[in-house]
Amino acid sequence: MKIPFSVPYRSVSELEYISDALAIGNTAGGGLQTKWCVDWLEKLTGAKKVLLTNSATDALEMSALLLGIEKGDEIIMPSFTFSSSANAFILQGAKPVFIDIEGQTLNIDPDLIIKAITSNTKALLIVHYAGVACDMERILKICKDYSLFLIEDAAPSLMATSHSKYLGTFGDLSCISFHASKNIVAGEGGALIINNSDFIERAKVILEKGTNRDQFLNGVVDKYSWVDIGSSYVPSEITSAYLRSQLEYAHDITSNRINYWNQYKFNLEESCLELGVRLSNPPTSAGHNAHAFFLLMPNAELQRKFIEYMQRRQITCASHYVPLHNSKAGLRYGEIGSQMNVTEITYSRLVRLPMWSQKEMPVDYISKVVIDNLKLLLLNARGG
Repeated sequence: MKIPFSVPYRSVSELEYISDALAIGNTAGGGLQTKWCVDWLEKLTGAKKVLLTNSATDALEMSALLLGIEKGDEIIMPSFTFSSSANAFILQGAKPVFIDIEGQTLNIDPDLIIKAITSNTKALLIVHYAGVACDMERILKICKDYSLFLIEDAAPSLMATSHSKYLGTFGDLSCISFHASKNIVAGEGGALIINNSDFIERAKVILEKGTNRDQFLNGVVDKYSWVDIGSSYVPSEITSAYLRSQLEYAHDITSNRINYWNQYKFNLEESCLELGVRLSNPPTSAGHNAHAFFLLMPNAELQRKFIEYMQRRQITCASHYVPLHNSKAGLRYGEIGSQMNVTEITYSRLVRLPMWSQKEMPVDYISKVVIDNLKLLLLNARGG
C-alpha cells in the first residue's frame, strides 16, 4: 500500500456542516459558517480582526493593497519560500529583495535584514518555515527601528507559537493557509489576520470587490457601491463549513501531528547522528505545530537517491521547491540581497517525510525504511 505524503483529518461533522450550508439556500460567502470560523480564529489569536479568504495567496495580495505597495517599493523576504510570497507584491510593481535563511530554523536570517534595507524598503515579509517561528524579538525591533511594516507569511503555522504567543499575531498583517497540504484544511482557503487596526475598514472593502457592502449589511449606509479597489476574495459557505469541521478539532489535529513528530525524532535521532544526517531541530522557544519533519542529507546526490528509494518502497517524500532567487521569475522580477549559501545547501539536501493530520500514520514502519535506506545509501557512498 502506498503511503501518501499527507492525509487530512476527517471530522465527524464535516458533512453535517456542509449540508447545513446547502439547506440555508445561499452558499455565497459571509454567512453563518463564515462567522463561526472568524469568531473562532479571533478568539484563538486575539487579533483585532480576521477575514476569511479563498487562499493565503489572496491574503498576501490583500496585504500588498492595504500597505499601498507601488512601483519602486522593495519588500525584503527569504528566498526559501513559495512563489505567492513574492507574487503578491510584484503584481503591485514592487521588487522582492531575497535574502538568506539561518541554519537551525530555515527562517529568514535577522543578521542579513538590516544590510538589505534601503530607502526604498517598504516592508519586511517573514515566513515561519514548517510552522517554526522566526526570531520575533529581533525582527520586531528591526521593524520598529527602521519603520517597516511587518507581514507574516504564516501559511502553515496555525496553532504554532513563539514564546507562547500564536504565530500570525506579531505582524501588522498575517496570512494563514487552509490548503489541502496544511495541518488544518478546507481544500483551498485562507485567512488574513489584522493586528494593526488602521487596516480593518479598508480590508473589508478590498475583500468585497472594492464595495462598502459590509457597511450596507450593518446598516451604516442605505445602499452599497464601489468605493475602492478590491477583488473577489470571499470564500463560499461550503468552504467555510468544511473549515469549521476542522477548526473544532484543531487542538486534536495538532496533538496528533506533534505525537508523530516526536515519534519520528525518537526513532531516527540516534541512527541519523551516527550517519551524519541532520534532523529537524526547532529551538525550544518555538512551539511548532509539527507541520513538517525533515532530514538534511550530506549532499544533493544522496537526497535524490533517498527520495527515489523511498518511492520504490511506496513511501512519498518531498524535497523543497526551487528557491525564488534561482527561479525563472525570481531572476526576472527580484533582486538578490545577500549571499544564499544556507538556502542553496538546504534546498539541495532537504527531504520531508510523510506527516499526517489523521490518526494511524505508520511512523514506526516509515522510520525503519528510512534507516535501512540511509544505511544502504551511505554504505554504498563510502564504498563499503
